[in-house]
Amino acid sequence: MNSISVALIDDHPLMIEAVSSLLIRARGFKVVGAGAKAGDIVEICRQAHPNVAIVDLHLSGDTYAAIANAISLFPSTKLVAYTASTGIDAAVRALNAGVNGYVLKGSNPTELIQAIRSVQSGETYITQSFDSRVISSLRDIAMRRKAAEAVIARIRERQIVRLLMRDKTNAEIANAIGLNEGAVENYMTALIRKLRVRNRFEAAIAAQAYRGRRPGRMLDS
Repeated sequence: MNSISVALIDDHPLMIEAVSSLLIRARGFKVVGAGAKAGDIVEICRQAHPNVAIVDLHLSGDTYAAIANAISLFPSTKLVAYTASTGIDAAVRALNAGVNGYVLKGSNPTELIQAIRSVQSGETYITQSFDSRVISSLRDIAMRRKAAEAVIARIRERQIVRLLMRDKTNAEIANAIGLNEGAVENYMTALIRKLRVRNRFEAAIAAQAYRGRRPGRMLDS
């Protein structure tokens, strides 16, 4: 399986080092560049062509303009805002600028990993603590719809994971959560890809292991 190439733009060297170590431990990722100011976002995308760029919002320069510029010039690179800003305004502004994901630095580190994999798969990821409030504030209708779909998918995936760990078939899962079997198969395919496993049996094992690491919480993305 090909590694996801990642660039890190943050003005705290220790944060870059910590996220780099996290990605190395998680496997399946390759850090291809790092920067410390807003202008580095476009330059690193130009030079390294990362699959995903992790961007802090508090950089020297106009970070939001740099995000919009990078997305315009390099649409194949997905951007994830990784920030300590807990306010809704910062999240809305970043998403309206075009980021594909928004994760708080206070979140569990696994949430950043999930965000990277989600945006690389073409999904939108919003940190769980305020996703519904962010969606209602987005001015762009298409982005609002896409973000809402991401939250709905997350809820469905949690339901499916719970039933999968009870050894339910796709038909039984479909009946339990009110979907048709084809829709459940689509969600199952997405889960297998997201959990980086080969089949539903391995997905159940991976989901159980994930549950063990985070008591009381199911798959978050």
